[in-house]
Amino acid sequence: MQLTAAVSFLTILQDESVSIHSYTHSFLQVILLHLEHRDTGVSNAWLETLLSVIEVLPKETLRHEILNPLVSKAQLSQTVQSRLVSCKILGKLTNKFDAHTIKREILPLVKSLCQDVEYEVRSCMCRQLENIAQGIGTELTKSVVLPELIELSRDEGSSVRLAAFETLVNLLDIFDTGIFTPDQHLRFLEFYKKLCTLGLQQENGHNENQIPPQILEQEKKYISVRKNCAYNFPAMIVFVDPKNFHMELYSTFFCLCHDPEVPVRYTIAICFYEVSKLLNSGVYLIHKELITLLQDESLEVLDALIDHLPEILELMSTGGESSVQENKLSSLPDLIPALTAAEQRAAASLKWRTHEKLLQKYACLPHVISSDQIYYRFLQRMFTIMMTNNVLPVQKAASRTLCIFLRYNRKQEQRHEVIQKLIEQLGQGKSYWNRLRFLDTCEFIIEIFSKSFFCKYFFLPAIELTHDPVANVRMKLCYLLPKVKSTLKIPADKHLLQQLEMCVRKLLCQEKDKDVLAIVKRTVLELDRMEMSMDAFQKKFYEKDLLDQEKEREELLLLEMEQLEKEKQQNDGRPMSDKVFEKKRRDTKTPTQSLPKNIPISVPGPSSVTPSTSKEIKKSKLIRSQSFNNQAFHAKYGNLEKCASKSSTAGYTPVSGLGKTSVLSLTDDSFRTRNASSVPPSFSPNTPLPSTSRGTGNSVDPKSSGSKDTQPRKATLKSRKSNP
Repeated sequence: MQLTAAVSFLTILQDESVSIHSYTHSFLQVILLHLEHRDTGVSNAWLETLLSVIEVLPKETLRHEILNPLVSKAQLSQTVQSRLVSCKILGKLTNKFDAHTIKREILPLVKSLCQDVEYEVRSCMCRQLENIAQGIGTELTKSVVLPELIELSRDEGSSVRLAAFETLVNLLDIFDTGIFTPDQHLRFLEFYKKLCTLGLQQENGHNENQIPPQILEQEKKYISVRKNCAYNFPAMIVFVDPKNFHMELYSTFFCLCHDPEVPVRYTIAICFYEVSKLLNSGVYLIHKELITLLQDESLEVLDALIDHLPEILELMSTGGESSVQENKLSSLPDLIPALTAAEQRAAASLKWRTHEKLLQKYACLPHVISSDQIYYRFLQRMFTIMMTNNVLPVQKAASRTLCIFLRYNRKQEQRHEVIQKLIEQLGQGKSYWNRLRFLDTCEFIIEIFSKSFFCKYFFLPAIELTHDPVANVRMKLCYLLPKVKSTLKIPADKHLLQQLEMCVRKLLCQEKDKDVLAIVKRTVLELDRMEMSMDAFQKKFYEKDLLDQEKEREELLLLEMEQLEKEKQQNDGRPMSDKVFEKKRRDTKTPTQSLPKNIPISVPGPSSVTPSTSKEIKKSKLIRSQSFNNQAFHAKYGNLEKCASKSSTAGYTPVSGLGKTSVLSLTDDSFRTRNASSVPPSFSPNTPLPSTSRGTGNSVDPKSSGSKDTQPRKATLKSRKSNP
């Protein structure tokens, strides 16, 4: 009842249910009466209410009702509980009176309580000195409070010394602490260095079972001290100035990174990014320590380090300079082995979240190491994880990172090889689990690449999974279809739209699984509500179109840079640096605000060229696509033409409700691919990829997939209808 009453009195005050005068008259004496209740919990509850009341009471009421009685309540003759309450009330009252009143009436009580015979009272009063110092100002703090703090810092009670130390730290802003003499500066730095190695000088190799408990407890304290030193290491760099890091603090940083205790190394790994930022151009000094922490035997340390791994590697690669032209990581040959070893350790552990995070962070590698290094050291590993790992989030992280590696790969031959593997090993894989991961990859491709890229390489392999014998695959594809349709641009992609409609129509007519059929019906309604993007800019799709155009330009730039690099190698035998590529990529970007609204989002086909832009487009084709006019089409379009010839003889009626753009009946022409002038040159292969079609080259017969899950079947759980 006492606790409830204390809370109720406080609520009445906070809700301003009565005036301050009425509250003082009716409730204040009741609150003061129960401050010394024999139950500590009740006493503290009433004290919290009183401290809140002090904030709103007038000065005269505070003086007569609270301050004056404190003179007797703070005496040694009173109970310890009464003196503890007096300490907290004094700390609150300081901000309510002027400096003169504080000096005359409050500070004598403060001094008395700081010298109390009980250590609990001295400690409690010490922690209130910060509030008192804020109220009396700098001069009185130096003359009155500081001497008390210095005396309390030598107190026999450890809790009192700790309170004095923490209060001094909190009051540093009040004093002129920024002005150290050289001797003080050196003494402070040397003391910090000793704390960083505290406890490491003792002999190691002993058996813990033979160590006395007091020694073990002392070692735990030493570990805690070194951990706190690691936490404050960035502040010490500021203290000594980053330019003096190598002479003053490098050896200490080395010791913390090699500390035998995991909590210390974990803490310095958390601070590594801050240290890198502070060192700026001197970041090369801690290259080896980065390798050390990447190779740490504890996954906790690795997990702490990789939180900011992209930013750290970016600083390392540029040497802290934003306009640097040379990648500084070339002088760090151990980095790539350390990164690959870190991933393998994470993969071999049970901590899949660390593995997932590491794979996500590896997406930064195209910005810090070369395309060839990624291709030969990381890209195949991503494939292996996608194919063999049993943890779905890890597989998805590997898939997305692989797509980013593909996005920034600078060799067309390598890009085609990766695309071919994705289609053959995942999209046409024997395991339905791999085919599900292919659809995840398609989703990432849509997010990362341009619409034209997806349509050229992945559109048909994706929609051919409507024939998949496993219901879960067909179900996942249905969920993806709206995103697939969003990549189409009319009229250039009319033939692909017709192919999509034909697949959905077949699902509606032939699907036997009731769950898949229900999703198909919902998907059809969603597809019907979608508005198609046109080849020319539309106001409602303006921002998305600009982003897609920027992606296409960067993809085109990859091809142009590859050609330039080949020419340069023929001339002087030197490859083009990634930094030069990045500079050219930035230089070719067109500011959003400068783009006119009628610029086509991609290089359009003949059917989509408008009179106002045809000259510019033809000129662009001559300049950018000169070497691609006579190149072979993607083999999948050959399959499309076969489908088209069959469909044109049988006739075709599009599924109602698959978009607001009308679709004509199929003819052979409607299935023709975009010609060389309409295909973005960045995707025109020097050699055609093998067929990506599962529907024509391969029979739709479920038995042809050749795996144990080839026969259609359902499991009892709807979320996963068959076992891998």
